[in-house]
Amino acid sequence: MGDRSVNRFLRQGLLALALLAPAAGFAAESTAVTSPRLTATLISSRNTVQPGERFQVALKQKIAKGWHTYWVNPGDSGEATKLDWTLPEGFSAGEIQWPAPKAIPFPPLVNFGFEGVVLLPVEITVPETARPGETLSLKASATWLVCEKICIPEEGLFTLDLPIGPAAVVDEQAQQRIEAVRAGLPQPAQFKAKLTADGDRLALALPGIGKAATELRFFPLSDTLIDHAAPQSVAAEGGGATLQLARSSAFKVTKPELSGVVTYREGGVPRALTLAADVEPALVTAAAEGSPSGSAVVRAPVPLPESDLTLWAALAFAFAGGLILNLMPCVLPVLFIKALGFAQLAQANRAEVREQGLLFLCGVVATFLVLAGIVIGLGAFGASVGWGFQLQSPPVVIALAVIMALIGFNLLGAFEVGTSVQGVGHGLASSGGRMGAFMTGALAVIVATPCTAPFMGAAMGYALTQAPAIALSVFFALALGFAFPVVALSFAPGWLRLLPKPGRWMVILKQAFAFPMFATAIWLIWVASVQAGPMGVLAALVAVLAAGFLVWLLGISRGAGGRARLASSVIALLVAVGAGAFVVQSAVPSAGPSEARAGEIEAWSPERVAALQAQGRPVFVNFTAAWCITCLANERVSLSRQEVKDAFASLKVAYLKADWTNRDKLIAQTLAEHGRAGVPLYLFYPASKGAQAEILPQLLTTDMLITAAERAAGREVKTAASR
Repeated sequence: MGDRSVNRFLRQGLLALALLAPAAGFAAESTAVTSPRLTATLISSRNTVQPGERFQVALKQKIAKGWHTYWVNPGDSGEATKLDWTLPEGFSAGEIQWPAPKAIPFPPLVNFGFEGVVLLPVEITVPETARPGETLSLKASATWLVCEKICIPEEGLFTLDLPIGPAAVVDEQAQQRIEAVRAGLPQPAQFKAKLTADGDRLALALPGIGKAATELRFFPLSDTLIDHAAPQSVAAEGGGATLQLARSSAFKVTKPELSGVVTYREGGVPRALTLAADVEPALVTAAAEGSPSGSAVVRAPVPLPESDLTLWAALAFAFAGGLILNLMPCVLPVLFIKALGFAQLAQANRAEVREQGLLFLCGVVATFLVLAGIVIGLGAFGASVGWGFQLQSPPVVIALAVIMALIGFNLLGAFEVGTSVQGVGHGLASSGGRMGAFMTGALAVIVATPCTAPFMGAAMGYALTQAPAIALSVFFALALGFAFPVVALSFAPGWLRLLPKPGRWMVILKQAFAFPMFATAIWLIWVASVQAGPMGVLAALVAVLAAGFLVWLLGISRGAGGRARLASSVIALLVAVGAGAFVVQSAVPSAGPSEARAGEIEAWSPERVAALQAQGRPVFVNFTAAWCITCLANERVSLSRQEVKDAFASLKVAYLKADWTNRDKLIAQTLAEHGRAGVPLYLFYPASKGAQAEILPQLLTTDMLITAAERAAGREVKTAASR
């Protein structure tokens, strides 16, 4: 063998040894990502990988004492750890293999997650085409939420460079640690569980778990199945155990089979099983259609009369709420239109007056039922929506602002739509008059959606937990109450004759009604600015400009020739499409809620409430939205009063705000838990750890707030006179 051949042989041998031995230049553990709360690294069971094999890596989290991260279903709050992999072509990464979680109490909540040190294994597959001598670069971007009394989102980028060789080289220490975790992963149960209804609760039958099992607990993968914080009692039945579970306030099961993990101890040894449970068909049907009466338990912090509403009580509350809704500030502009209609109706014959009232009723009922159908349909698909949900969309808010502005200009006489005031006596029976009455009812409902009247909140909260037929009946009762004053007036012509005869006063009144419309348009544009920032304002102004141009263009094209009208129609279509596209693209909801005023108000979270209670402070929570006029009225009239601020300061009341201006799943869920379908909602938590909240009425007064603050602080409640 020549010198050249010997040298080649030595080089190849050294290369093989280098690949077979743990190389000094490669590490089976990534650089650590460290914070005061958690240290995370990515570890590998291999120092060298071989083509065609599967091996394990794991994200290791060393969590500081008192802190925790979350399981795939985090429980009442939190967010699961996520891994996003960047791998060479042909390589693949599996899903996280979740260890069994533990229940972490955070009164009044319970979270599912991990404390101490946790390894989250992931299987990596190496393709057969991988070439020895190359390097596998594993890159993972991870995000996690770590919580104590506060929650802090964290992230890290992890890189592991592993050589590819003709044979795998195992990192014994890492392999043992990962395999120990995998050995303790929940194992598939050798039996089929069954979930059935047991009155207002659920029963989970576990035929393969014996009577000797202790500390039995079920962790569902779905977060809409059970009340995570409720106790899980065990009953022995036949040869197995049955868990009694409390339903979630947002109970929903969309498939005939559900999955989860059950943990227990047997002979002192911890065990964990993955379950597949057959679901009683009635539960699946109830979830798909909206839970039937009695099948959903609304979890409220304090016992409330409305939490046990019967159907008849809910219908009565809805009717009363609809009546009062006519007096709410957000409906005042439409009340002006109604008043003008009263003056018009007073001059017509009795049959025409009744027809107008019934058509107004039809408009109100139809619009309420459409809104109810949308809410029920979205809820069936898992969306968290409630009363006024459409005003969480900036384009819808901007469209309403445009409508209000156009109505205002119409009332001022800038352009005419339909019959004039002076000719109303001859036009009530026309098709335009009928359509006008119907559309006035529809517009009244649309403008009323930002408001919630007394009694109405409880009725809506009840409706959204029931089957569609029952929910629709509650919305129908609300519509009847809302339309009742106008319909009653149309059937009492004697009252209408008290109005003066038509004259100049009607023209003046008509023009005066324009200014509340402009005020409403300004308010809606402000709402768009809160939701979407400066671009929301720009989009609203562009929409108003385009609408004004379209009205002007349609006006000048009347009576024009065929070509001119066609050209005007094409231009109008282009302007409408362009303006609509600009609004949709520009009016994008902000990423987060509006900022609270520094030093006075904090952003709400369940964890923050619990932390403040643990400090011995009473907590006031204001669930609100920029588009809710009732909320804004309470803030201006009561919450901003100096007496209230002084009382909160002296009693050390913490003021938290939950801003629902844009969609927020956690806020929607919390509203539902307190039997509410929308804002406002006001909660006062006592100054003791885990104490349940008092729900205040939807219309606040200064004395009411001060009295509630004193109760929450444990002070003797003073009368208004003694203050």
